[in-house]
Amino acid sequence: MSKPAVEEFNGIYLDLSKQPGKVKFAEAGLAWRPSAGGENFGLDGQQFSQCQWSRGARGYEVKILLRDSGVIQLDGFDSEEYERVQKVFKLFYGLNLEHKDHALKGWNWGKGEFGKAELAFNVQNRPAFEIPYSEVSNTNLAGKNEVAVDLSMPAGGNDSGTNGHLGGARSRGRKSGAGKDQLVEIRFYIPGTTTKKENNEDADDKSGNGSEEEEQYNAANLFYETLMDKAEIGEVAGDTFATFLEVLHLTPRGRFGIDMYENSFRLRGKTYDYKIPYDNIKKFMLLPKPDDLHTLITIGLDPPLRQGQTRYPFLVMQFKREEEVTIELNMTNEMLEGKYKGKLNARYEQPQHSVVAQVFRGLSGKRIIAPSKDFVSHHQQSGVKCSIKANEGHLYCLEKSFMFVPKPATYIPFDNISVIVMSRVGGAVSASRTFDITITMKNNSGEHQFSNINREEQKPLEDFFQIKGLRTKNEMLDDSSALIAAALKDADMASSDEEVVAARADRGSADEDEESVDEDFKTDSESDVAEEYDSAHESSGSGSDEEMADGGAKADSDPPDAEERPKKKTKTSK
Repeated sequence: MSKPAVEEFNGIYLDLSKQPGKVKFAEAGLAWRPSAGGENFGLDGQQFSQCQWSRGARGYEVKILLRDSGVIQLDGFDSEEYERVQKVFKLFYGLNLEHKDHALKGWNWGKGEFGKAELAFNVQNRPAFEIPYSEVSNTNLAGKNEVAVDLSMPAGGNDSGTNGHLGGARSRGRKSGAGKDQLVEIRFYIPGTTTKKENNEDADDKSGNGSEEEEQYNAANLFYETLMDKAEIGEVAGDTFATFLEVLHLTPRGRFGIDMYENSFRLRGKTYDYKIPYDNIKKFMLLPKPDDLHTLITIGLDPPLRQGQTRYPFLVMQFKREEEVTIELNMTNEMLEGKYKGKLNARYEQPQHSVVAQVFRGLSGKRIIAPSKDFVSHHQQSGVKCSIKANEGHLYCLEKSFMFVPKPATYIPFDNISVIVMSRVGGAVSASRTFDITITMKNNSGEHQFSNINREEQKPLEDFFQIKGLRTKNEMLDDSSALIAAALKDADMASSDEEVVAARADRGSADEDEESVDEDFKTDSESDVAEEYDSAHESSGSGSDEEMADGGAKADSDPPDAEERPKKKTKTSK
């Protein structure tokens, strides 16, 4: 049977590309060219490891699994072209085209199987969907029995993907960005335990053969660890230039180790692990905390960091200001004298926050933003203590923006501000100690309110707003009349309260005299019960009532030779 030189198919989409193209198969490999023009995509036939035929989004799909664990998808074939495609792979590459039927029951429970190049979710031994490992950006344990899988996204809307502008096709780790809607996360609930077989060789074993043992593992943990290994999450090519251990992060909360590489840095936590390219860093700020003890490093990220459904556009790290570290960069002299000359030093012996900032600046090339010299608070600090709703933090005045940290980290450029309104909450006198700032953004894009700012910071803030040419409105002047009225009202209430207290004080003096020590009381009596039956009890009681009516004055006016009162009867035993 003669072998055709080339086989062509039209209307084929490469890796979920937005535009179709023409694919050509030859003995040397395949080539794809977009119909609207652009760069070609080529692949050597010796890299083909396995091929599959299945129903796809735009017809039928040919999936090619490569020897380097890559996956190439060609979608848009007609059902009548199956035999022709099967013959191409058999004659050109010696591979059998495997026909795979997908599970169409719609069940959301099944079995996860880890293949060489992708994770398959099977329902009744049929794949419901597959996830190539190259598309997995991160995975985390979202709960005791739950694993979250984050899918990679393109860095921006202009990122076209594979090998240049290939009709909107995406490269490794960016296929999900080809459509308007992007799948960014999948969560698997994996209950119970499972076994993992390990071959352990025991030197004391008489048989000398390896003994196969089965160990019980939490199923979710084993799934997580296997996916981490298969998708090579956290593994970064190249050497680590610098490592900082157990760095406290306020946003997201926790302690992370920081590994610095040539093109990216890695955050290592107990639960979460991230690899962040330096290109994702948009802002780098060094902010001294007003407590004179700590310094904050704030890193703005785009796209933001994700933990489940929560996005963190800013990393906020906290360092002790006086804590010094000594570190030597794991870098050759050629690199220090070449690419990083004037940017990095071979050795650092400085406070930790300063070392981290300098290493980040040298490797990423980002400028360090510091608080503006035009603002100094009443307490000679760079930040002002305030709150966003119930979250306390500090507002920093930078050269071209405001920055609130730690949570929620809020960045406000001056160019987007329409007006700044200073006001109080309510009309109470206590409100005069603090005031609020409401920043209204341009184009009706919302507002930001910072509350509970110390009244002493009003003058420094007003001066800074004036220096930067920001439009302001002071509503506190309009509230002065209400405050004065409230103060007068409180003063009247206080004066009336004082009169009542004085009257009670006069009454209390009489009561105090009545509580004076009774000199006639005999402590040697065993009981006062007999006094009730005393014949002199009535007169003694009436005399006591008269003394109470006189406010205790009569007892003091009696002459010394006054008639003595009758003695109390002593209780006798029969």
